[in-house]
Amino acid sequence: MAPTGDAIRVREALDPTWSSWFEDMDVRSDRPGESVITGPVADQAALHGLLEKIRDLGLPIISVHEQHQEEP
Repeated sequence: MAPTGDAIRVREALDPTWSSWFEDMDVRSDRPGESVITGPVADQAALHGLLEKIRDLGLPIISVHEQHQEEP
């Protein structure tokens, strides 16, 4: 399976309009009181930049996962 991006789950329901703040990644609240921020991340430096933004907003991080797409 090839990596397609990352999924960062946080403990707060965020509105999808936060997408632009998170470099146009997909932001959705899929569970009560939680959101997941998903999308392609160029490299580890970009991932650390996203994690810093989350930290600066005071959002507790639940998990960070690399997403994979199944190859045909």
